[in-house]
Amino acid sequence: MDIRESYNSWAAQYDTNENKTRDLEGQALRLCLADISFESCLEIGCGTGKNSVWLNGKATHLTAVDLSEEMLGKARQKLPSGRVRFVQADITGPWTFADRSYDVVTFSLVLEHIQDLDHVFREASRVLREGGFVYAGELHPFKQYSGTKARFDTADGRHVVECFNHHVSDFIQAAKKYDLMPADINEFFDGNDRTGIPRILTLLLKKVSRADQGV
Repeated sequence: MDIRESYNSWAAQYDTNENKTRDLEGQALRLCLADISFESCLEIGCGTGKNSVWLNGKATHLTAVDLSEEMLGKARQKLPSGRVRFVQADITGPWTFADRSYDVVTFSLVLEHIQDLDHVFREASRVLREGGFVYAGELHPFKQYSGTKARFDTADGRHVVECFNHHVSDFIQAAKKYDLMPADINEFFDGNDRTGIPRILTLLLKKVSRADQGV
């Protein structure tokens, strides 16, 4: 299965399976964006809407994008509000789904499935207003190094979704090329036990002008 087919297959059980990564990333997003005010948000990788409901409560306009039509179907059931625009799209192509300049762009457990980080950060910067923020919540590279990947069980056995390993510096250096500068970096641990391997890495990036960078 390719990535789209994988998430289409996963959609029926995604909300009900035990999934520490899904749940902890949801907590991380809420903590990272709690003190940031925004009117428009572009949510990349909305999935079944686990974060969309919260983002919809913060923003006056939400564009929620996912590769999987089955995942989007679950999200639409949770958010019939006319304030949410759901779009099925492949973010590795042109972002024709962006219909405005956004205050915030979010990525939730998406970038591990993207090989070319440059393209997605370039497009995110293009549709983000100056002074706006990009939030990325990802399975921590340390978890990836130990062999953890997005996976789910079916009647035919365990299915592992195609993933790509990215180091922390890969995210930062790709983002900086497109005026997205680190504003905050955090790590989240199972049970808040900081003696173990962190599960979630979060990056908060701010779009700054070349003048502010001294360029």
